[in-house]
Amino acid sequence: MTIRMTLGAATVLSLVAGAAAAQTEIKIGYALAEDSHYGVAAKAFEEAISEALPDQFTFRDFPSSGLGGEREVIEGIQLGTVEATIVSSGTLSSFVPEAGVFDVPFLFRDLNHARTVLDGPIGQDMLAKFDDVGMHALAWGEQGFRHLTNNRGAVNSTEDMAGLKIRTMENPVHIEAFEALGAAPTPMAWPEVIPALEQGAIDGQENPLSVIVSANLSEVQKYLTLDGHVYSPAMILVSQKLWSELDDSQKQVFEDAADKAVVAMRAYVDDVEQSGVETLREAGMEVNELDEAQKTAFREALAGPYEDYRNQFGGELMDQIINTQ
Repeated sequence: MTIRMTLGAATVLSLVAGAAAAQTEIKIGYALAEDSHYGVAAKAFEEAISEALPDQFTFRDFPSSGLGGEREVIEGIQLGTVEATIVSSGTLSSFVPEAGVFDVPFLFRDLNHARTVLDGPIGQDMLAKFDDVGMHALAWGEQGFRHLTNNRGAVNSTEDMAGLKIRTMENPVHIEAFEALGAAPTPMAWPEVIPALEQGAIDGQENPLSVIVSANLSEVQKYLTLDGHVYSPAMILVSQKLWSELDDSQKQVFEDAADKAVVAMRAYVDDVEQSGVETLREAGMEVNELDEAQKTAFREALAGPYEDYRNQFGGELMDQIINTQ
């Protein structure tokens, strides 16, 4: 009797262990906090997969650059040591150079224009290019339009940009633009930014309101200039190793989950676009917004870089983006 019970218990334990072992762990790393638009998207993504495929996958989140900077995480995606990430467009052009076209300043009119382009053939064709470099791009997410913060003073003209030490992403499109505006762009991985601002190693940085608010940049920055100089998409990426191990039905679940993550991320951005400025004012930031005449002056200062962008990415592609309705 005792032997039978022992064997039965062993069988149950073996089945439980087997079920647990069958689960695939997905490590998902991202640069911002769990309560950011990245965190909201990660949660929506994970919940959708867990609901559709119960007991098949487990998730370990590494927010706040817990797996390193964005470049390191993307390299982990390529190697298969990281399964998933939600990442800004800033470093993507280092892996798929053509993706840098979406970082061209003043290319998109508004959020609706940007979303239409990314969700349409142009954006979807760009996603497919990531399969050629050891990763699989599921969907374009969003951060919003990037704005300038600094501790030197309000920026109302290109003259106010002269010599301003601005942290940029490791993105040649952004670097060339800020150089043309007279600033001193300083490429820097995100984990280094707040310490550099605290120590005065840089004067400022540029990011969408979604990042400025969620990262509490009001604690280390005095001035916010709403210039909307660049639309900033994000991307949901998984490793080719993970993707190749999924069957067709699982792949469909992951694609659907990515779509739900994008909806959650864009809802976050829509909300912070409405409330973020007041939140930052209440936190003590001084806010100014460029009018159309001031923005035109900035665009004119970027005439040289624009020629370079058209040569690099193709004038026809840029015109297709600009003319998308």
